[in-house]
Amino acid sequence: IDSEAHSNVFHPVKLMWDVHPERDKEWFENETKNMSKRQIAQELLCNFNASGETVVHSDDITRLFHMTVEPKHRTGFDRNLWIWEEYKPENTYLLSADVARGDGQDYSVFHIFKLETMEIIAEYQGKTPPDMFSTVLADAGREYGNCMIVVENNSVGFTVLDKLIEMQYPNIYHSIKSSHQYVDQYEAEQRSGAVPGFTTSSKTRPLVVAKFEEFIRNKLLTVYSKRLHNELATFVWNNGKPEAMRSYNDDLIMACAIGCWVRDTAIIENQRDAAYNKAFLSAMTKTTSKLDTTIPGMQKPKELEMEDKISEAIEFSWLLKG
Repeated sequence: IDSEAHSNVFHPVKLMWDVHPERDKEWFENETKNMSKRQIAQELLCNFNASGETVVHSDDITRLFHMTVEPKHRTGFDRNLWIWEEYKPENTYLLSADVARGDGQDYSVFHIFKLETMEIIAEYQGKTPPDMFSTVLADAGREYGNCMIVVENNSVGFTVLDKLIEMQYPNIYHSIKSSHQYVDQYEAEQRSGAVPGFTTSSKTRPLVVAKFEEFIRNKLLTVYSKRLHNELATFVWNNGKPEAMRSYNDDLIMACAIGCWVRDTAIIENQRDAAYNKAFLSAMTKTTSKLDTTIPGMQKPKELEMEDKISEAIEFSWLLKG
């Protein structure tokens, strides 16, 4: 920036992607088909995003705005649970939550995803104490078929998770602490290093935000909520880090991002493993025939001698019929 303003001794030079003699339009289209607009701008167009630019492209934010509709129901003790679609037994659901203390600027929030279409069909946002929020989560999870509940396990998140475990909620997301690998709840009870909830760290936060942006960019996520849309408009790059502008919130965004990540990793991988195991089991066959391993001069087992006699009798009966 200083060199472009001629305030230092450096001279900026921009070498665009097409300077290379072996790169043409076909190469560019192939190279960028799985890249975000921000990645294309930075890596190929010499256009580095300044702080304050929204993480999600403005065109996508506008497209999502046209999806927003009023909820079918505003319910819950504080009427902050918005529902666009009721539970349907033929569908699979995922609940992804972010927990706040309940007395500050941040909100405790959750989304309910319909996994077949990746629609957010219910959403909660409120300043609810953690113990009460755990009850809200359990009630919503049971309403949607005991769906998997993913809770960010920050300091207050563990309080909510402990309460859910105490209430014997049957489907809580667990992961291995060091690798963040998903494990089944029943398996987690037997494994050391398994913790309930999703760990947001300096390692996982950029990954889940990138997954969230990828879902939106590729039009894989359907968002009806104006509350989530409003957060998108103030979710910006701040010195290379994606976060809400000062005095704004990104709770709904982070809960949604975690949901997208879990859906595209733990759930898809589990489905793939289940399909593999099913194919493996269906390929197995069972036979009742016995293998004759005797050598000349060795007495056959009685079972094989009996089978030989039965075979000879059948063969003799066929000869008589002939």
